[in-house]
Order: sequence, then structure tokens, then C-alpha cells
Amino acid sequence: MSPQRVAVVTGGLGGIGTAICRQLAQAGCRVIAADLEGPPERRAAFGQAMQGLDAESAVLDVSDFDACAAFVADVESRHGTLDIVVNNAGITRDTTLRRMDRVQWDAVIDVNLGSVFNLCRHAVDGMVARGFGRIVNLASVNGQTGQFGQTNYSAAKAGMHGFTMALAREVARKGVTVNTVSPGYCATALVAAMPEAIREDIVSKVPVGRLGEPGEIARAVAFLAAEESGFITGANLPVNGGLFMSF
Repeated sequence: MSPQRVAVVTGGLGGIGTAICRQLAQAGCRVIAADLEGPPERRAAFGQAMQGLDAESAVLDVSDFDACAAFVADVESRHGTLDIVVNNAGITRDTTLRRMDRVQWDAVIDVNLGSVFNLCRHAVDGMVARGFGRIVNLASVNGQTGQFGQTNYSAAKAGMHGFTMALAREVARKGVTVNTVSPGYCATALVAAMPEAIREDIVSKVPVGRLGEPGEIARAVAFLAAEESGFITGANLPVNGGLFMSF
């Protein structure tokens, strides 16, 4: 019987993050959702969604290198291991490049891409030493296609998969896999906040004719994080309803 795996999911209190936490916990993992402090009701909603499952939440600013080091050390100290890292945290600061200021650029790069380095840099040594690890990075269809008004976001998400492929080569022989999931547009609070006309236009372009569900993204993550997925590494798994197709 395989040991219980310990999984960290950044941005774990959001819609997709919570769905990922549920899937991993239902698969038998002990799950830690790492996220900003946020309003108390957000953490309470997570607790309710994870009722009866082996899960907890922790406060973490993923853009802070030293905070990520302390966080990984604490997880390994309390649980003895850190086996699965899901880099899901992300923000948007949308505007055209001609209007974008340095603060908007830096914020998105630091949270969406810098965080992947910050957490993996501290987690990967233990994975290599133990001979097992699963890293799954949540990119985006917009990192594959580009998106108007998202030079910062598209660059960060494309960069995540470049990071994935390079790290996958470095640790492949050590029992550690590194993969990317690239979601399309999903039924989350972020998409719900868009003007209705924009949402309808997005859905009209999706071949399956609807938005994705957070659970559908989570299923892809859980698949890549599984014990049995050890021969898949450096891959990008698009989950976008056919919005973007490629070899």
C-alpha cells in the first residue's frame, strides 16, 4: 500500500483551488490549501467544502521567496514529507500594453510565475531525496494563444510551461514528474464578474458550447498527481472545451 501523500495547493481557497483540494483529498492525500489571509468567510467556505476530508488551510504569500521557504520547512516538519505541489495561485491585472504600468506587470509576473519558482525551489530537494514527487503547474489557454489586454498574464502562463519542461528534465530520473494543466474559461467567480456580453462571446467560441467546471480542471490535476502517472512528465494537458487545439 502506498503511503499517504501530502499535497500543497496554492490559491487553494478559490473555486478551482478548492476543487483541486477536494479531488486530491478524495484520492487519499493530506491536503494543505495555501492562500492569502482573505476574508474569514472564504476560509470558512473552504472548511465546509472539505468537511470530512483530510485538509487544512494555511496563510502564504506565494510571491515571497522567504515565506515559501519557511512554509515548506513547516509542512515537512509537521507532516514528515511534501509529495505533491500544485501551483494554482494566480491574479490578473488586465490592460493593453500601451496602458500597462510596471506595477501591473510585476504583480502578475511575481504571483503567477515567480511563485512557481519560489515554491518549487524549496520543495524539490525533499522530493528528490525521497525519490517521489508530483508538481503540477496551472497555466492557461491564454498562455497558449495570447489574449488581448493580457500581455502580463499570457507571458506568465506561457513561462510556466517553459519552467515545467526544464524542471521535468532535471528531475525525471529522481522519481519526480513536472507537468502543466492549461484550463480554458471556467465557471468561477472571476469569469462570473465579466460583463454578460463578454461571457456569451467566450462561450460562443468554445466548441463544447459551455464554460468548464472547476471539478473538470481538478480531475486533470489529480490524474497527473497520481502514483500511476510516473511516465508522464514535461507535458501540457489542455482542458479548454476545444477552444484551442494543437499537436
